[in-house]
Order: sequence, then structure tokens, then C-alpha cells
Amino acid sequence: MTTEKPPIIEVRHLTVSYGTRPALLDVSVSIEPDQLVGVIGPNGSGKSTLIKVILGFIRPDVGEVFIAGQDVQKAKGRVAYVPQRGAVDWDFPITVREVALMGRYQQIPWHRSPRKEDRDAALEALEMVRMSDFADRQIGQLSGGQQQRVFLARALAQGADILLLDEPFAGVDAATERAILEVLERAKAAGKTLVVVHHDLTTAAEYFDKLILIKQRLYAYGPPRAVLNEELLSQVYEGRLRIFADLMAKEGA
Repeated sequence: MTTEKPPIIEVRHLTVSYGTRPALLDVSVSIEPDQLVGVIGPNGSGKSTLIKVILGFIRPDVGEVFIAGQDVQKAKGRVAYVPQRGAVDWDFPITVREVALMGRYQQIPWHRSPRKEDRDAALEALEMVRMSDFADRQIGQLSGGQQQRVFLARALAQGADILLLDEPFAGVDAATERAILEVLERAKAAGKTLVVVHHDLTTAAEYFDKLILIKQRLYAYGPPRAVLNEELLSQVYEGRLRIFADLMAKEGA
């Protein structure tokens, strides 16, 4: 008798193009629940596009996406998103508390103010990412790592089953990266499924349960040991892996 759980995210034969330029070609992948999954590949390989299709932001040319068996358009409340830092206007006059509360907006009718339970959920999310002491600070006054943690709080406050994160470790120092990873691991322990666009191959094996390797097409999906092999990586990165190869050689020494 199998104990394997049905997929919480199922991508079937996904093809997406921007004009005449293909971004994804016939990508199929099934992601199990309660996993921390990394999406890796070179720049322009379709990583962010994959995230945006799962979110329902982009409609594919061909293919389907299902969230827990539902069409993605019918399951939007189950998915939360943390965008790249460069996509956010950090000068906007809004506090840390207000950003976290934005995660509750889907559950608040337009004619009603946030309830105590909404404010409590936002504060609990800030506490989870250790940013509650900054609740009244304007978002632009924070460091890059602090800003990233606040947007993680917004996603957690939404109460979604699935968190999709686009380069959450980009532009932060090593200590902040560890702090963000700790939040992701706690979210997974709480029953969340997390899909994270990641650029650093040297930390991919340590951070993630499974990896998706793409360059327009899906090259591999599975445990890091199976995905991070020299033959696959040389196909995808076309020989631009000297630093990673040197690191692996040192670890094997």
C-alpha cells in the first residue's frame, strides 16, 4: 500500500511564449505537499514565468495547472506570493504592519475594515519572521533582508497552503539568508508547501528537499543529489559552472 500523497501542485504540458520567444516548452511537474522545492536554472530560463503561471498571473499558450486538484483560477486563495525585491516600490508610504495586513485583504469584504482577527494574524506573521518590533516603521526604512522578511509575513498572514517565492535570497547577506531560510523551514513544518526560485547552486542541495531544473524545458525534478549532477548541469548551464565544479571537487577531497 502506497503512502505517497497526491500532488498539491500539478503542471501539465505547460508552454508559454512572449511574442515569438518561448519561455517554457512542454513542462510537466507534480509537486507533493509539505515540501521545500527550489527552482534553478540560468537567467532567462523561465523560472519566474513558471511561478507566475502557477499563481494564475499568466495564462499559458498550452497546458494546465492544478492546485490540489482544482484549476489554478479557482484556487487562488490557496496560494501566496513573495515577489522579487526589485518589483516593489519601497518609497510607498506604508508601514510594516500595513504590509503584513495586506495578506488578509482577500478575506476582508470591500465594505468592511479589518477585524481584530485580521490584525492578530498580521502581527502573528510578523512575529514569525521576527519583525514585530518594526511594525510601525515605514517599509522603505528597512534593510533589504528586513524588507524580504516583511513580505514573507504578508504571505504567511494570508493563511495560504502554498507559498511561491521569487529569489528571496537575492541581495541579502549570509546572516539574513539564514534567517529567511529558518522562516521557510518553520513554514514547511507548519504544513506549508514552498516553491522558491533560487540562483545559487552552491546552497541548493543544503536548502531544498527537491529541485526543479529548467531551461525552457524541464531537465530534472527530484532530490538535489539526483538533479545536481555534472552531466545535467553542463547541458543547462553550457559550461558556465567552474565555481560550482571547484566547490564540488573540494567537498570530495
